[in-house]
Amino acid sequence: MAASYISVPRDLTKVKSKVFFNLTKRQLICFSVAALIGVPSFFLIKSIAELNVAVMGMMVIMMPFFFFAMYEKNGQPLEVHLGHFIQQVFIRPKKRPYKTNNYYAALEREAAAEKEVERIVRTSMDEE
Repeated sequence: MAASYISVPRDLTKVKSKVFFNLTKRQLICFSVAALIGVPSFFLIKSIAELNVAVMGMMVIMMPFFFFAMYEKNGQPLEVHLGHFIQQVFIRPKKRPYKTNNYYAALEREAAAEKEVERIVRTSMDEE
């Protein structure tokens, strides 16, 4: 009798629970949204264009939802990567100069402020 083995992944954090048709809840939601948007768009495009144009239009409309459902890199879904990309390219400044909090410069500023206060006090005392 031949022994049958079941492979068990070593890293259990990568195991995802399957809900229906061996798909995760995220995949089911994305595929459902793709179908709800893609199928009516197919019929709308088919009414004004040829069949092959309608099929290609439906595929173009549904493809982003498939990417959101299936793409995952380093344990992060596509929207996380897109968020990081948008922050890097559009939101954060291009040049980020290195700034230090120099303790000696802070002491010099404090000493200069104290001298200024003393000078103001002295001039106000001289005026009285």
